[in-house]
Amino acid sequence: MQITVSGKQVELSEALKVRVTTALQTITGKYFDHAQEALVTFSRARSFFTCDINIHAARGLVLRGEGEAADANAAFDDAAEHIAKRLRRYRRRVNDHARDANHRDRPEAGTQYVLRQEDEEHQPEPVNGTEVQANAYATVVAETPTEIARLSVSDAVMRMDLAHQPVLMFRNITTEELNVVYRRSDGHIGWIDPTASN
Repeated sequence: MQITVSGKQVELSEALKVRVTTALQTITGKYFDHAQEALVTFSRARSFFTCDINIHAARGLVLRGEGEAADANAAFDDAAEHIAKRLRRYRRRVNDHARDANHRDRPEAGTQYVLRQEDEEHQPEPVNGTEVQANAYATVVAETPTEIARLSVSDAVMRMDLAHQPVLMFRNITTEELNVVYRRSDGHIGWIDPTASN
């Protein structure tokens, strides 16, 4: 597995890089024959360190963990524990997914956009005397390719949880329709299924 350890405006010691590499190989070795790559980024926020771990474990399977603490080692331990806890919860299904990854259909391609929220100071000017909706011309801040996988609802929830994402779009393997699962503010999971209204 290719592991990249970097710091944003933080100097990292060789000892920390070796520790991170060894620990990630141990964690992923329990669940995968071979994970593809891991990106570990350390940064400093005020008086504490943050650690962000992204592991591409198999095709379409991304794991994410975040941690923060007074020192970089403890921040990494916190992020690694989040990943290990999620992997323990989904151990059987993650192993099945990793084994079956090569036999699955290629996911659909999509593009994910991040839009900047307009503030009141930057309202659009009226056009020909007509008010323009404030959010009609949102600015694209980021644009990244993404995959829309064919999944069951429970597998979609697992992937959303493993990647620590608030929302996931997928093609429902049963209905072949686009569905969305998302984490609600009350902690429960929401599921949008267009076929349910038929």
